Amino acid sequence: MPSASRRICFIITLLTAWVFAMPGLRADLVWEPKTGWRAEGGVSATFMNSVEGRSAKALMDQARRSEDLGSKGSALSSYKKVIKRYPASVFAPEALFRSARIYENRRIFSKAHTNLQRIVQEHPAYPNFNEVLGAQFRIAEKLANGVRPLYFGLIPGFRQRDKGLEFFEVLVVNAPYSEYGPLALMNAARGYTKSGDRDAAIDALDRMINNYPDSFLTSDAYLKLATAQSSITQGPPYDQSSTQLALTYFQDYTILYPGEADVSVANKGYDDSRVMLAESKMTMGDFYYKKRSNYKAAKVFYNEAITLFPESATADRARKNLARIEQLESGASDTAGAKQEGPRAKRFWVF
Repeated sequence: MPSASRRICFIITLLTAWVFAMPGLRADLVWEPKTGWRAEGGVSATFMNSVEGRSAKALMDQARRSEDLGSKGSALSSYKKVIKRYPASVFAPEALFRSARIYENRRIFSKAHTNLQRIVQEHPAYPNFNEVLGAQFRIAEKLANGVRPLYFGLIPGFRQRDKGLEFFEVLVVNAPYSEYGPLALMNAARGYTKSGDRDAAIDALDRMINNYPDSFLTSDAYLKLATAQSSITQGPPYDQSSTQLALTYFQDYTILYPGEADVSVANKGYDDSRVMLAESKMTMGDFYYKKRSNYKAAKVFYNEAITLFPESATADRARKNLARIEQLESGASDTAGAKQEGPRAKRFWVF
């Protein structure tokens, strides 16, 4: 989803949450085995005392007692009735949440996620909203890790790793500033990497760094992003824009996180990137030196290779080639001078 769309969805969710969370509108449900469900706070008393309220409560009580007795199918049937008949009631988000948990335990992950997403979109003032996000993260993680869903709760289906990555992205949109935002992005990046989608992994890591600079996961994101960028370049003869980005990220890591345990890894990656860039300059220099005898252009590239990594073996080779070019140019200059200073050859004209 484009970043603009994600921002729009977040703003809409935030405004909705603010409206529904205003004092006097929110009500918490409390379960008591003897008396059943009751609502605390909010303006739900009128509904609870109505015919519809009593009917909804009876269904919710029946569903919860069936659930506690282990009769999940019966509980699920009652929760579905509450969701369908009383979608705007105080019981609806609780029915959605508890039915989602049953679906998750039965490994019917798509239905579980659908119910949780309905809470996010339709009931943002739900008291257990953070638990909803936690359940969404848990489902996404299971799918991304290859847990097979069960059809009808019995028949193993195909792995749905892509669906897990999709759910991680949904979670980032649902709660970008919660603790699950950076966790979802890092897990999505790992999943994209495993699936071979390097561009998507880089995009997720880049969003992680830009959106969560203070997260405890950001340092790891820098290192993974630098490593991903460095892996793109196929070798010195090819375009080095990704290597240049990797160099920047490795350097940023060493500056921002000098005390991290992986700083030695970043230093090695930084040096490897410098070697790759220097070798790229050497390749160009060798081309002009050996293939075109264009010493002026060759010297430019050899000097750039030395500047990029003066202490490297690549720089030593560049210096040797520069010395050879100087000898060649000096020899050519001496030869030209000798030709100019010698006696002019006699010419005989035949008529």
